[in-house]
Amino acid sequence: MLTKAEATERRRVWAGPSLFSDGFRPFFLFGALHAALMMAIWVPWYLGFIRLPSAFAPVVWHSHELLFGYVPAIVAGFLLTAVPVWTGRRPIVGWPLVGLFALWLLGRGAIALSSRYPPVVVAAFSLAFPVTLFAVIAREILVSRNWRNLPVTGAVCTLALAQAIFHYEIWRYGRSTYGDHLAVAVTLVLITIIGGRNVPSFTTIWPKWNSRCALPNSADAFDLLAAVFGVAALLAWIGAPLFPANHAAIAGLLVTAGFLLAIRQVRRRLPGMLAEPLVVVLHVGYAFVPLGFLLAGYAMWTEERSAATAATHAWMVGATGLVTLAVMTRVTRGNTGRALIMPFGTVLIHALMFTAAAARITAALFPETAFIGLSLAGAAWIVAFTLFASFYGSMLLRPSMPA
Repeated sequence: MLTKAEATERRRVWAGPSLFSDGFRPFFLFGALHAALMMAIWVPWYLGFIRLPSAFAPVVWHSHELLFGYVPAIVAGFLLTAVPVWTGRRPIVGWPLVGLFALWLLGRGAIALSSRYPPVVVAAFSLAFPVTLFAVIAREILVSRNWRNLPVTGAVCTLALAQAIFHYEIWRYGRSTYGDHLAVAVTLVLITIIGGRNVPSFTTIWPKWNSRCALPNSADAFDLLAAVFGVAALLAWIGAPLFPANHAAIAGLLVTAGFLLAIRQVRRRLPGMLAEPLVVVLHVGYAFVPLGFLLAGYAMWTEERSAATAATHAWMVGATGLVTLAVMTRVTRGNTGRALIMPFGTVLIHALMFTAAAARITAALFPETAFIGLSLAGAAWIVAFTLFASFYGSMLLRPSMPA
């Protein structure tokens, strides 16, 4: 396995801008900027104040750019940093990284200008990045025979498949039923895989904890049971439109998965793990995962659209927003030579994201609060990602501090 020192030494062959000396740098920085800009554009567009030269309706564009713009960028940043450590192979830096990043930008431009090109061209430009990312990650893992991490390549491949389905559905029906649900499910699986490894490792990094709190429990049969129910519930949720007569059973499966995942989270010895804010935000983010399952189950049982919307935003704003920001913070600080702490500015970033999630869920469940809730959620989301780009941009653009 490649050590951190060996990985750093191998990166030195790149003499260009520091932005392309690590896989996480361009994707974390521009992923955050894209997330802020996406919301800043969507709100006035949705309200009719501006218009983009996009063939997508505002809500469809917003969904696409969150699921297939922001999420793949952060996944790419994390995997391009983690895979060399897992496999012992040379990190992907320099011109190959520039090319991969350019494909991501190409996809964003293709969607924004999609009214000017045929749907097949837009889809091809948009899919170029996830397909290439899958090929790159799969090659690294297969060549190194790192079978333990092979499921990650399956998740990346499925995310690309979800995007292809999304484009087909929009072209054929004008809306997406299965593509966006599949993307949400894959994102939750990735959060579970990545977070399931990072929470224990984050805990053991700070030696000061060991004297006052126990390490998290190791995975056991109950964790496996909760994960199996979670995956089964997500598959049923995706296929629910095909089985309207079975919605009650699907609702029961979603609620059961929600309770099991909540119990699984509590069993991680939470009191001791609340000693460090960088881990606190991970747990708060994960709490939105079972909450989303419970809301989705309630929505399936009652057929209330507001609860279904709340469930989706619990998963995508609460879980995805908080967990990705926590991972971006940890990876950036750790890989640029900074102390693994959470200064006040970083605490504020995560507090704003929590506010965005709570406000968006409240706005969905209580329509009378929609105007205030949507405004607060949008503003908090924009400020959170803008602050991340402001606070961490200098770390991402400059060389790492000496060890």
